[in-house]
Amino acid sequence: MIAKKYAPMLFALLLSGLMSLLVSGISTYRIDLGLSEFAAVWTGAWVSAWLIAFPAVLLVSPLVRRLVDRLTTAD
Repeated sequence: MIAKKYAPMLFALLLSGLMSLLVSGISTYRIDLGLSEFAAVWTGAWVSAWLIAFPAVLLVSPLVRRLVDRLTTAD
């Protein structure tokens, strides 16, 4: 089990991984490659995207949380 203090880092890791997987997959699919070539290109695109997405989520998520707090009210 992972300690609670690492929750923001784990959140960023999982979110950036899933989002970069989806975005790189859609972008790669639009190139119209064959199935075997698609898998190789998608894997490379995903790893590259994740290397950018993970630090971006770490940097941007605190700002977005503050913005959401300002834009919303308690029930």
